Amino acid sequence: MNSWILLALAILLEVAGTTSMKLSDGMQKIFPTVMIFVFYAMAFVLMPFVMKKIEMSTVYAIWTGAGTVMVTVIGIAYFSESSNPVKLASIAMIGLGVVGLHFAERSSQGGLG
Repeated sequence: MNSWILLALAILLEVAGTTSMKLSDGMQKIFPTVMIFVFYAMAFVLMPFVMKKIEMSTVYAIWTGAGTVMVTVIGIAYFSESSNPVKLASIAMIGLGVVGLHFAERSSQGGLG
């Protein structure tokens, strides 16, 4: 399977794990608490396969950047977390950095996109 698809799946699983942390209410709710470990375990299982084809520094930067953007959007949209122009601009810059890293990695492998 394509390493970029596996990376995207790992990021989604990590975001699901982080969201489960919020839903667990301090680990008081059993189902979200269990899902924290399930989602993170699945995400971490995928990462070594991703790193076979994509440089570790790129993988980790994209993993954390994309995860940060997604968790911030979920926090604002579903958990009524605060937002302001500086926060939104900062998240947008992180998103642009993730896209830039993707294209930088692809171009170093001999293909764009």
